[in-house]
Amino acid sequence: MTHALSEGCWEKLPDLPSARSHCPTAVYQGKIYGFGGGGPRFKSLNSVIIYDPATGRWSRGRDMPTLRSGAIAHTVGDAIYVVGGGFKQANGTFRFLPTTEIYYPNSDTWERGPDMLMPHDYPAGVVLDGHLYIMGGHHPEAVVAGPQTDPGFAFCERLDLASGRWEEIAPLPTPRFALEAVVVGNEIVTMGGVAFTPQGFNNFDHTEIYDPATNHWRRGELTLPWTAAGHGACQVNGGIFVFGGYSGEGIGDHAAVYDLQAARWYPLPPMPHTLAAMGVGVIDRDIYLLGGWADDRREPQDCFWRYRY
Repeated sequence: MTHALSEGCWEKLPDLPSARSHCPTAVYQGKIYGFGGGGPRFKSLNSVIIYDPATGRWSRGRDMPTLRSGAIAHTVGDAIYVVGGGFKQANGTFRFLPTTEIYYPNSDTWERGPDMLMPHDYPAGVVLDGHLYIMGGHHPEAVVAGPQTDPGFAFCERLDLASGRWEEIAPLPTPRFALEAVVVGNEIVTMGGVAFTPQGFNNFDHTEIYDPATNHWRRGELTLPWTAAGHGACQVNGGIFVFGGYSGEGIGDHAAVYDLQAARWYPLPPMPHTLAAMGVGVIDRDIYLLGGWADDRREPQDCFWRYRY
């Protein structure tokens, strides 16, 4: 069965200036901004790339002060906040960051923002009612063995954008990293993710919903159509879109949309190839997927796709 939101098509756009995965992505005044990410051989980047759909061309912004991948980027007024992330150090261990840096597209300048209470690498993040929320991520102590033994992080916090202060909020019921989140009404819906549990290394398909009014989490009735971690997600025009990611069968090319009013999933045309750890940006009715990893997970991709419905 099809749906108006699922009757779209994929279009290949000009390749990224350089390949990258785990690239925090934001939209400002009709342009796509990508910040750093993971380059070849897992080397973190700090370059800023900008795509203008009006011209179909890429350009460069001023480099981000900090090399990092797995951060969160969100537009707030005339600024873009880039929060958290991390990088692999020369000794092979990881360093996860509490860092907040604020980019001003109009002046192409950066300033340092307030550090988070805890470091978060590959968390979920949303902006809601004057606050920037950061939820979960890699566990701060999982810096040696890598993700396969990482129990995930339950710690959540939010930045009051008026006061510039971070505060702890109720923790995730399920500690995890590589999860996604969208805002639905006045609540935050977190989806999927992955963590090492007593049952093994598990990808999740469930949702957990946070109510800021009560500082309380509950298990969502919505279940993803596949177990997903490192997937892309966005909420557009009454639908929650989900793309690819890791599952128990590897990285997938599947995509789907959940109609909030009908309360059911509809399949989208498969992505042109398997993809995970991509950036996601939305301009009007167009959804952009930036970079990521393909099925071999050896090197990041320079691909750039648009789903138009």
